[in-house]
Amino acid sequence: MTYRMREFLTATALAWSLVSGSVPAMAGDYLTVGGDAARSGWLKDEKVISKANVGQIKLLWSAKLPSTPRQMHNLFSPLVAQSLSTPSGVKEVAIVAGVSDDLWGLDAKTGAVLWSKHFPAEGLTGQGPQNGTLCPGGQTAAPTMQKLPDGTYKVWALSGDGRLWQINAATGAEMAPPEKFAPPAGKAYALNLWGDMIYTVQAQGCGGATYQMDGYNIKTRRTTALYPGGGGLWGRRGAMVDPEGRVYEGTGDGPYDPEHLQLGTALIQAKPDANGQLQMLSWFAPPNVNYMYKHDLDMNDTPLAIDYSGHKLFIGTSKECKLWLLDRDNFGGGTSTLHRSTLATSDLICNDRQQYDAAGVWGSIGAWINGRNEAWVYTSFWGPKSEDFNPPLTYKPAPVKGGVSAHQISLVNGKWKLTPKWLSEDMNMAEEVLVANGLVFAYGSGENTEQAGVDGSWDKPAPTGSRIQKSTHATLYVLDADTGKTLWSSGNEITSWNHFSGITVANGKIYLGTFDGTTWCFGVAK
Repeated sequence: MTYRMREFLTATALAWSLVSGSVPAMAGDYLTVGGDAARSGWLKDEKVISKANVGQIKLLWSAKLPSTPRQMHNLFSPLVAQSLSTPSGVKEVAIVAGVSDDLWGLDAKTGAVLWSKHFPAEGLTGQGPQNGTLCPGGQTAAPTMQKLPDGTYKVWALSGDGRLWQINAATGAEMAPPEKFAPPAGKAYALNLWGDMIYTVQAQGCGGATYQMDGYNIKTRRTTALYPGGGGLWGRRGAMVDPEGRVYEGTGDGPYDPEHLQLGTALIQAKPDANGQLQMLSWFAPPNVNYMYKHDLDMNDTPLAIDYSGHKLFIGTSKECKLWLLDRDNFGGGTSTLHRSTLATSDLICNDRQQYDAAGVWGSIGAWINGRNEAWVYTSFWGPKSEDFNPPLTYKPAPVKGGVSAHQISLVNGKWKLTPKWLSEDMNMAEEVLVANGLVFAYGSGENTEQAGVDGSWDKPAPTGSRIQKSTHATLYVLDADTGKTLWSSGNEITSWNHFSGITVANGKIYLGTFDGTTWCFGVAK
C-alpha cells in the first residue's frame, strides 16, 4: 500500500560536477555504501593511500564482535566519521552493523568498542523467521549516516522488524523514537539518503513482503512505495539516486510484460511526485530480456550514475555479465524505442555458460574520471572470464573464480563506446569495487556461491557439506586503476569469508567484515 505524503521538497543540488550524493561528504567521511548516493564507488576525498605507499599497507587491527550470524550473513562494512566528540575524546569512529539487529561504534584507530546498540524486535518472535540463505531475517540493510548542521552525525538503521532508527554516531544513543518504515521480516537492502528521503528496496518476497522500492520522508515522517511488477530488487548497494533526485534499481525473477505492468528483469527509474508518492518515470529492458528471465539472469547489481562531458550517464549490469551505458534523461530510449535501447553495450565479460549461480556480476561496479579526463568503469565478477574477453592488459592467473575488468567510456564521432582496457588476476568471488587516488580497491569474498544442486553419478556421489563449510577466506586487493596491476593484497591474512557485505576505504584504512564476526582494518600506519 502507498501512503500519501505532503509535498516533497527536492533538495537543491550542490556543485554536482561529476558524481555526488545528497550533500557532498566532508573529507575523510564515508557516510554511505558506495561513497555517495549515486553509488559511483568513487571516493574523491580519499588521498592517504597512494601508489607511492601502497606497499606499506598492513593489518592495523581486527575486532571480534559478539555478532550472531543468521544463515550466511553477519557483519556489514562500516561507515566512518572522521572526527566525533565522544565521551572519551575526539575520535574517528567506524559504525559497524550486524545482521542480528546490532550496531557498534568502534575507535577507528584501535578497533576498541566505544558503544553498542541492540534493536529489540517489535511484533516478531525473536528477531524474525529465518527461511534459508535468501531470507535470513534481522537487519539486512546496511545503514547510512548523515552529518547534521551542528556537526552531529546521525546513523539511520533499519531493524529486522521494519523500524527505522536514528542513532547518535558518537554515543549510540537514540536521537528519536524508531519509526515504522518497511515490512517486518523482509529483506531490505542498503539505505540511501538524498535530500529529505531515505530509500531502500525489498527482495525475495521475504516475510511475505512484496518486491518494492520504499521511501521515507524525514520531514513528514511518511512513507511511500513503488511496485514495478517484477521480482528481485536486490542490488548490493540498494537503490541508487542520481543528482536530479531520480531513483533507480534493477528487477529480476519476473516476466517482462509492460502492457500488464510487469517489469521483471528490467532497470527502473522513478521519482517522488508533488505529493511525495514514488512514480515510475521510465525503464530499460535489454533486447534479450525474456531470455534473461528464463535463465534467471537478474539485474542483481546496483547501477551507478556519473556525469561526463556534459552528459548524464547511467551504467548497469547483471548476472548476464554485460555493461549497459544509458542516458539518464532519455532512459532506455523512451517509448520511441520501446524502452530497449542503450548508448553502448559491452560484449560479455564473463559467464559464457549463462549460469544463474556462481557466475556473473553480484558485487558492485565503480567508476571514476581521472586527471586526463578519461572516464572508466570497473566491474567485479564471479566465475571465469569470457573466452572472448581479452583486453590489452590481462594478468595471470586469468580469472577462473572471479576478477575485476576495466572499460574506458568515450564518445567518438558522436557514438559512445565501452572499450576494454584491462583484466585483473584471478580472485575468489570478486565483490564490490571502490576507486580512490588512482587505485581500485576490491576483494574476493571466499564464499562458496553454488546454489544449484549437484547430481551424483554411479562412481562419484554428489558433494556433501553446506556452503558455509565450503567457504574459505576473503582477500583484499589494491590495483592500479590505469593498468589493473596488483599493487598489494592481504594474501591469507584474513581467516574468514563474507556473504553480501562489502568493503570500506577511509582515511588510509581499508575495512572488511567477515562471517565469524570480525571487523578487519588494514592501512598505512601514520
